[in-house]
Amino acid sequence: MNYIVGDVQGCCAAFDHLLAKIDFSPSRDHLVVLGDLVNRGPQNLATLRRLRGLGSSATCLLGNHDLHLLAVAHGVRREHGDDTLGDILRAPDRDEWLAWLREHRLAVYEHGWLMVHAGVVPQWDKDTTLRLAGEVEQRLRGDGLGDFLQVMYGNEPSRWDEALSGDERLRFAVNVLTRIRFVSADGRLDLKAKASDAPAGHVPWFDAPERKTKGVPIAFGHWSALGLVDRPDLLGLDTGCVWGRQLTAVRVDGGRRDLVQVECGKSPPPG
Repeated sequence: MNYIVGDVQGCCAAFDHLLAKIDFSPSRDHLVVLGDLVNRGPQNLATLRRLRGLGSSATCLLGNHDLHLLAVAHGVRREHGDDTLGDILRAPDRDEWLAWLREHRLAVYEHGWLMVHAGVVPQWDKDTTLRLAGEVEQRLRGDGLGDFLQVMYGNEPSRWDEALSGDERLRFAVNVLTRIRFVSADGRLDLKAKASDAPAGHVPWFDAPERKTKGVPIAFGHWSALGLVDRPDLLGLDTGCVWGRQLTAVRVDGGRRDLVQVECGKSPPPG
C-alpha cells in the first residue's frame, strides 16, 4: 500500500500514531512525506530517527524548514525564536543527520502523483519540475554547500525564464518547490503575501488558468492555512499538526483515495 503524508514538523508522537493507525509495514508499504520533516514541533531528532529507520519504505521530500535547518547549521541563518531545532543541532552525531538530510529529494513522481513540498509554477510541466528539482538536489549534495546556502535566500527572480542560470535559476527553483503559494496571471510569484490572503491579481498556484501541470495529479504540503485540499487531481495535506490540529495521510493505490488522520494534540509553539 502506498501513502502520502503531510508535514510532520517534528511531531514524532503523532507520526507514530499515524503509522500505527494505518498498520504500516516497511516490508509491505511505502510512504512519501511531503517535506518539512522538522521544526516547530517538539521531537525533531526523534522524527529523523524514525524516518531513517523506515529505510527504503519512506521517501522524504525537503521543505523550507528542512533547508532552514541546513542554513542554521552552516551559520548562514540564525535560529528564529520559534525554532525547535536544538535537539538536532546539539546532537553529537549532528553531522551525520545533516548529511542524511542532504540526500533527499525536492520532487518525485510516484504512484501516478507528482509530489512536492509547496507547489509548481504555472510555466512548468511535470518533466520540467522534476528536472529543476534534480538540479537543486545535485547542488545540495555537492561540495560548497555553505556557498549555495548563502545565495539560496531571496525573492528574486519572481518569474520563470528558461534562460535563467546559476544561482538565480536554483534560487527560483527552491522558491517554487518549497515556498510558493500565490501567483499572478503571468505566473509571477508573490512570496510576501500572508498565507490566508491572496494579493490583488493573484491566485493560489494550483488555480492558475494556464498551469501546464493541469491533469497531472499533484500532492503538496506547506500551506496549513488551507487545511485539507482534496480534489480529484490535487491533494493539499498540511493539516496543521504542529498547530495542534491533524496529521494526514492518504492512501493512493490504483485509483483509491483513503484518507487517514490523527489528532496531534500539541499546543501551538510560542510566538
